[in-house]
Amino acid sequence: MASANAGRSSFLLLALLLCFSTAHGQLSETFYSSACPSLNLTGIVNRVLRSELSNGNQRMGASLLRLFFHDCFPQGCDASVLLGCDASILLDDTGSFTGEKTAFPNVNSVRGYEVIDQIKTNVEAACPGIVSCADIVALAARDGTFLLGGPTWNVSLGRRDSTTASWSQANSDLPNPASSLATLLAAFGNKGLNATDMTALSGAHTVGFTQCQFAKLRRSNCPRTKGVNDTVLAPLDVQTQVTFDNAYYGDLTKYKGLLHSDQELYNGGSQDALVKKYSSNSAAFFADFVAAMIKMGNISPLTGADGQIRANCRVVNN
Repeated sequence: MASANAGRSSFLLLALLLCFSTAHGQLSETFYSSACPSLNLTGIVNRVLRSELSNGNQRMGASLLRLFFHDCFPQGCDASVLLGCDASILLDDTGSFTGEKTAFPNVNSVRGYEVIDQIKTNVEAACPGIVSCADIVALAARDGTFLLGGPTWNVSLGRRDSTTASWSQANSDLPNPASSLATLLAAFGNKGLNATDMTALSGAHTVGFTQCQFAKLRRSNCPRTKGVNDTVLAPLDVQTQVTFDNAYYGDLTKYKGLLHSDQELYNGGSQDALVKKYSSNSAAFFADFVAAMIKMGNISPLTGADGQIRANCRVVNN
């Protein structure tokens, strides 16, 4: 029995190592420079996002960050399915599979599909058939964060798009708002992300809103009767809902986290000291957030000849 367990542990460790090392080695910040030298990909992404935010939709920066997380987390680093940041979340349902958009963590929650469509249209007009939807999602998350006052970082490119999606994986892999700290640590750990990564990535909740049905600790903006307008939105950050800063952690130290899973980061457990550090040191939070975002973006993307470059981010190529 001990030998069998040791063998299984070795296999899982190998899967995790492959998840990051093999695919990451094939990504490059200059991936498209030879295939389409005149393409200003970051400029196209940035212009679309600036237009969106200037039209009064400040929430979109937070939504695109959430979209990236919800794309990378399901399917990533599973011992049998080595997929990750593959734009599978963008696929509509087909006769052969049910997409991830209607999974519980995503339905009426994840937004930004139309913005990704617009970026893709503009990119295809400049350089057709070259840039993946998965890379567009990664760049949009970075620029959405920066335009709301957060940090920026270099995005390695070369991801390819999945030809399928998994409703069941989206339901099982994405952390639940009612999760305990132990559950959160295990969920992130299964993706090769450590406790610091988890606490830093949770800081994405410093921007945006969520549905009242998920709010257990702070319901001031929510209906008092459960089930009545549970989709009404409440801010994740009490004071600066559309500014990417470290105020989220200050809320946690005052026990004003909106979600149970938020407040679990500061509830007498192992992450209390880090939450306190981030609440008083935004530079430390930004640095760890950037490192964790880069790490998450390298969760076994499809590269090389795997997957495809979708012409339309919502459907697999014929």
